[in-house]
Amino acid sequence: MQMDKSKPVMVTGATGYVAGWLVKKLLEEGLTVHAAVRQPENKKKTAHLDELAANSPGEIKYFKADLLTEGAYFEAMQGCALVFHTASPFVTAVKDPQKDLIEPAVKGTENVLASVNQTPSVQKVVLTSSCAAIYTDASECKGHPNGELTEKIWNTTASLKYQPYSYSKTLAEKKAWEMQKAQNRWELVTINPALVMGPPLNPKATTSESFTIMKQLGDGTFKMGAPKLGMGIVDVRDVAEAHFRAAFYSNAKGRYITVGHNSDIYTASQTLLPKYEKYPLPKKVAPKWLIWLVGPMVNSAMTRKFIQNNVGHAFKANTSKIRQELGMEFLPLQKTMQDSLQALIDAKVV
Repeated sequence: MQMDKSKPVMVTGATGYVAGWLVKKLLEEGLTVHAAVRQPENKKKTAHLDELAANSPGEIKYFKADLLTEGAYFEAMQGCALVFHTASPFVTAVKDPQKDLIEPAVKGTENVLASVNQTPSVQKVVLTSSCAAIYTDASECKGHPNGELTEKIWNTTASLKYQPYSYSKTLAEKKAWEMQKAQNRWELVTINPALVMGPPLNPKATTSESFTIMKQLGDGTFKMGAPKLGMGIVDVRDVAEAHFRAAFYSNAKGRYITVGHNSDIYTASQTLLPKYEKYPLPKKVAPKWLIWLVGPMVNSAMTRKFIQNNVGHAFKANTSKIRQELGMEFLPLQKTMQDSLQALIDAKVV
């Protein structure tokens, strides 16, 4: 499907980490962006987007909307041919997974797509999903052909009690595909990134969960050694570009694993040396037994089961689909890591 760039596009969670870079790209391409946010009157939260719009050929318009309010996105969606649904909670330490993760992710997706069903102008939805909807633990990779994850795989191991964030992303994406298949007017494409790193456009976004690992690397938490905790890493700027291409490339279809690098915490941390030598960065691998002992004290989400299933296990995702169909190439891991740490230094978080 070929999309008309003269029509406005809607972005949910427009002040978010990934959404900020996506809005920047859309504005630079001259599009009119309908930004759906919780507090459009709060100019501090939209200042970075206003500045982008002022220096771009595109235009931004704000609409008040909340994920859990039925019909909240209907007004913002009017006249739009495209909807980018990026809004979803990303937290790992939660008291009530059902209330804090599952409901916002699933009900939020349901509310947005219910409005899409009521808006004849919408032709395509690009949903920000996650590799978490494909797998729970790095140890699962070796159970698949070539030891790698592909778009055909769905997460079947996360639950309300173990890795509830992954469970929420799985349920939300499944709900989206269920609603898409129940009609034949609008198309759905999902972007499934691994851990998103890189500099935020919104200075306040350094509080995002995406920066927890980077903060721990910079503040000395891993000074005695970093774990070989297998994970995928992708630059936030690449994730935004992937969303844009998923929307405007006519051949885009289905799910897209969006991973720049199959890596682990220790290997990624070494790209920060020697440029940031004066910071207490890890210079050796922390043994698994040590992570087993201290991990749960460093991060409540790092349970012993999580450590067992991820530390020392290689993460491997197949990115041939997004490279071939959307022509994606990914920024070097060193640039992503160094720009991430510099953002925290500039924000005086590290």
